[in-house]
Amino acid sequence: MAYDKFTLLQSTAVPLPTENVDTDQIIPARFLKATERKGFGDNLFRDWRYDVEGNPKKDFVLNDDTYSGKILVAGKNFGSGSSREHAVWALYDYGFRAVVSSFFADIFKNNCLNIGVLPVTVSAPFADKLLDAITQNPATEIEINLDAQRITLVSTGESESFDINVYKKENMKHGFDDIDYLLNMSSEIDAFEAKR
Repeated sequence: MAYDKFTLLQSTAVPLPTENVDTDQIIPARFLKATERKGFGDNLFRDWRYDVEGNPKKDFVLNDDTYSGKILVAGKNFGSGSSREHAVWALYDYGFRAVVSSFFADIFKNNCLNIGVLPVTVSAPFADKLLDAITQNPATEIEINLDAQRITLVSTGESESFDINVYKKENMKHGFDDIDYLLNMSSEIDAFEAKR
């Protein structure tokens, strides 16, 4: 199994209303030398989280104990810029299992689906509603139901549907990346080869 199975997630969330966050801001290029997926969470939003001497910046949301959770609610156009999958590795390694935004860069969105972070695209008004609710009450919980393809603001019951590719949905539910998917079909592949 490549990553955690995803079916239903109910969690508090971290608000990051900044728009046009690119992958270099998510994980700066100088941290891309590692070849394993471990340790990237330490450098998630590195230049926003820490000053040049390595001290945490008190005004950045990940350094604020008020906010926590497995869901990041982000501003519009999250994950733009280069195609580095390390940006998603950093989000996953930090503990995020879903990112919610009104718009994702396509390559970033696909990387999320391959690595086990569910990208949930919502309308701009609903994204604003989520950000407002979290900011006003950090204990606000969001439910993401992958089977139903619905995201719900638990306190009010307001919800929206979201789209996901059927193949990627099944992979997320089983914790499969593309290789795991093929390995899971090994008996069917063997049976097909035996007939030829």
